[in-house]
Amino acid sequence: MNVIHELFQRVNVVVWGVPMLVLILGTGFLLQVLLRAMPIVRLGHGFKLMWQGRRRGGGDGEISPFQALMTALAATIGTGNIAGVATAIFLGGPGALFWMWCTALLGMATKYSEVMLAVEYREQDKNGQHVGGPMYVIKNALGKRWVWLGWAFAGFGGIAAFGAGNGVQANSIAEVMASVFGAPHWVTGLVLAATIGAVILGGIQRIGAVASALVPLMAFVYVACSLVILALRADALPEAFRLVLTHALTPSAASGGVVGATVATAMRFGVARGVFSNEAGLGTAGIAQAAGTTRSAVRSGLIGMLGTFIDTIIVCTMTGLVIISTGVWKSGKTGAALTSAAFERALPGVGGYLLALSLVLFAYTTMLGWAYYGERCWEFMLGERATRPFRVLWTIVAGVGAVMGLDLVWLIADTLNAMMAIPNLVSLVVLSPVVVRLTREYFATQAVPAVQGAIE
Repeated sequence: MNVIHELFQRVNVVVWGVPMLVLILGTGFLLQVLLRAMPIVRLGHGFKLMWQGRRRGGGDGEISPFQALMTALAATIGTGNIAGVATAIFLGGPGALFWMWCTALLGMATKYSEVMLAVEYREQDKNGQHVGGPMYVIKNALGKRWVWLGWAFAGFGGIAAFGAGNGVQANSIAEVMASVFGAPHWVTGLVLAATIGAVILGGIQRIGAVASALVPLMAFVYVACSLVILALRADALPEAFRLVLTHALTPSAASGGVVGATVATAMRFGVARGVFSNEAGLGTAGIAQAAGTTRSAVRSGLIGMLGTFIDTIIVCTMTGLVIISTGVWKSGKTGAALTSAAFERALPGVGGYLLALSLVLFAYTTMLGWAYYGERCWEFMLGERATRPFRVLWTIVAGVGAVMGLDLVWLIADTLNAMMAIPNLVSLVVLSPVVVRLTREYFATQAVPAVQGAIE
């Protein structure tokens, strides 16, 4: 077992190393240039479409565009927004937050493109449901010679889902419930299995309905609590922003329990955690958005790219500023313990409980979103007959994961998660002319005021 752990540890360092991060950021930069920064310039238009997409409206699909976005956000907004941001700041200093912002701005173009292509090249399965994602983009747009690449994405995603999207999340929930509320792991496991099963056995319609109700609520509560803390620490905010900018561009000395960080270190951990958090480049959001009702793939892309903005620019920023403004980033703690310490210092007696509740909700919705991702990956490989067994197995793993140590499972899943990005990024680069063409055609027919520098 130690040999296997060591092997995957070495592979993980490679697949999540500098070359992969450069590939992800490079693809985002290329797409932003080709699109003339349209995802940033048209951000307001995207939010308008999201608001209009609260109802199913016209077009084909199983759920509303808003529900599709919330399903994608359910999988995206997770423990990485709490523990991941804290780890990035611990290892890379406050400057890591700046590089997370940069990653998000480039990632918006990546997320827009992968969602748009997923909807453009989606198809209907034998049950009449719309299915899409990088595997279908590769199959339907790149042709038979590239189908193996689609299978690679589906294989990596189908296996990784059970670890990163299920067992590890269940274990995180059980740990929080045990340490904060004293609940036995097995009780948490039973509750998780029952509640997760009740949702996913109803398919994408039920997942979308639950996600559209739960995700906005949990994000609002977390952001609201963070804003209260920042209001209480308003006098520390100018210094917090100064630390973010100076540490992003200049080396930082060792301070408190934190080792010194170079600019490269801040960049590395900021970019890595940013990508891990918002999943831009992994291609997963397109799987959910492909089920949304729409008459335009571009409209779906404009809504889908909001996931990156909401996840990183809003939620991750709240976590980062709370940690920095309260001063606990120098305490020597890391991960969720660091964020918990920040909440508890600002809101004594209740901050820790609020953070624990947020962790539970974030992890739970991640399990719902990844359940749909994993199901679609296995359906691509085995057909519709895989759907029911997958849902039953997913429910069982949710219960078992709560009572088991999953360090090796997490390492394997995290490694495969990174490998999902390679097929997706290849298809994005090859099909970038299609992305530009469809985007131009869309805005040429819309009554959206032209903005200088954006695609027209």
